[in-house]
Formats: sequence, C-alpha cells, structure tokens
Amino acid sequence: MARKRNQKDSWIPPYVNRGKSAWEYRPKGGKTVRLCGLDASQALVLRRYAEEFERVNTRSGTLKALVEQFMASRQFKKLAPETQKDYRKYWSKIEAVFGHVDARKITTPHIRKYMDLKGKSSETQANRHLAFLSKVFTWGKQWSNIEENPCHGITRFEEIARDRYITDEEYDLVYQYAGDTVRAAMEISYLCGARQGDVLKLTKADLWQDGIYIKQGKTGVKQVKEWTPRLRKATSMVKPHKRKDGSVIESIYVIPTRDGSAYTSSGFRATWRKVLIKAREQSGLPLDFTFHDIKAKGVSDFEGNKKEFSGHKTERQVDVYDRKIKVVPTIKKD
Repeated sequence: MARKRNQKDSWIPPYVNRGKSAWEYRPKGGKTVRLCGLDASQALVLRRYAEEFERVNTRSGTLKALVEQFMASRQFKKLAPETQKDYRKYWSKIEAVFGHVDARKITTPHIRKYMDLKGKSSETQANRHLAFLSKVFTWGKQWSNIEENPCHGITRFEEIARDRYITDEEYDLVYQYAGDTVRAAMEISYLCGARQGDVLKLTKADLWQDGIYIKQGKTGVKQVKEWTPRLRKATSMVKPHKRKDGSVIESIYVIPTRDGSAYTSSGFRATWRKVLIKAREQSGLPLDFTFHDIKAKGVSDFEGNKKEFSGHKTERQVDVYDRKIKVVPTIKKD
C-alpha cells in the first residue's frame, strides 16, 4: 500500500516524486519522465505534469506510440536501410486507419477487414502491411505492454511470382531511346544483377581496382562485381554537368542528377517512365516491364553460379529472378 504524503506535499500530483536531481513523473506501467529541476516552482511542476499527463494519456498505448517506440529501437535500426524505408512507407498508409487506436484493442478481425479493403487496390501491398504490423506487435510483446499479436493466423493473399523476362531485342530498343543516365543505370543493373536503389547510390569511391563494390540495401550482402570493358564503359557514361558559366559540377555519384546530387527513387522512376513511353510510341510494342525486371534479366542471362552472382541467400530467392525460358531437348526419333 502506497505511503500517504504529508500535508505540505499534498499539492504534488499522483505518480510524481522527487528524484535525486529532478521532479519525476512515472505513470502506471510507463517509463519515468523528467519534469524539471528540484528548484522549480510549484506552478512549473504542475504545468509540466499537465503537459506530460496529456501526452501520455493521448498517445501512450496507441499504435502510433508503439510504432514510434519500435522505429526508435535497436532492433529496427539493425534492419537493412531499404527495409527501414519500406516499413516507414507502409506505416504512412496504416497510420491514417490505426494510428490513434489503442494497440491492445486491435483484434484479428480488425486486421482482416483492413487487409480485405487494402486488397481491393493491391493484394501485394496488403500482404506487406500485414508483415509490418506483425513485426511491430511481435516486438511489442517483448519490449512493450502488448499481450497478443492480432496478425497471427491471418491468411495472406496469394501472390503470383513475377515472371516477365526482357528479351535482348526489347532491352536494346529501350536502350536506343534512353539518355546516358538511364543507359548507365540499365547497364550496371544488368551486368551486376543489381537493384535500382543500389545502382543509384553508387559513388566513385565504390569503383575499386577489382570491380564495383556493392552493398545490397535489401539484404546487406557485400560484393565486388568484377570489371569488364562493358561495365567500365557504363560507369563512365554519365559526363559531369556544367553550370551556365561553363564550370563543371563535381559529384561523388556515378550517376548524378544535373546538380550533382543522388537520384531519388521517384525522380529516377519518372525519367525511366519517359524513356519507356517514347520507346513504346516509336516501336508500337507494349514493353510492359519495369526497371527492376532488368536485374532479373541479368540473373537469368548469367551463366554460372546464379546464387553467388545475385547475392541471394537461398535458391528459392534466385528462382524468383531466373526467368529465362529454358530450351530443352526433344525426342530425336523419326
């Protein structure tokens, strides 16, 4: 049973105590919060208490608060940069629906209904959102006050693996209508079996004596892709841009923007889309593939250990990218 405070301390709000050097507020089931120094006036202590009380009772316990804790955690920071970026993107969509809701009151039917609604526009994205939420709740069971993971037992939408293979003719056609920026990105992605994000972040410091150093943003795998004449040509394809006065804009990036900075994913995607549209209009062909399909073409065309080349950890992952239709022998009997 808690001790009764003496008369002179009756003004002190509940769960507020004198610490060694400051007034401290420790809400039930929460972490200790420093309010102000011990020499502060009663008015300041009460004002700071009111601020923290409002913050705790409006945000603590919500899914938004749980996600914020997760994203500030050591476990989140150990994830690959691309995974962190994806999780933030998923949360930006989920927050509008569940951000203000008490995380402990979110049930499996709530998640299922969200999945079904999201699935109407994109079943793949619905699956990704489910995976993210499950990760958050699993973390919450260990490090917060979450008792159950409402995502457990929910059936994901069936995903059909992408099998689009870019033919040499299609690749050459798009290459023909592309500028040096897109050409360089295409060639590095194809020759190295690299993702768009890993290509765009390459710096000149990554051009080693033995080849191009690439640390995959998705898996964290580190590789040096050996030089070939074609690969060397690709890395020197984008020439430095110039200012109006004729001076050169220096850049640390292999494929820089006009101002020397790195391309953003959305910025490069817009440039790529323009090239595809132009190639479609000129050729009359659908050319219905994405830039990411170029990595798959590289893995498919590579003759050798595809797992080692692609940097994937399992053969199953390699199979997703190995899309070239195999030519098999037929019966020779007349």
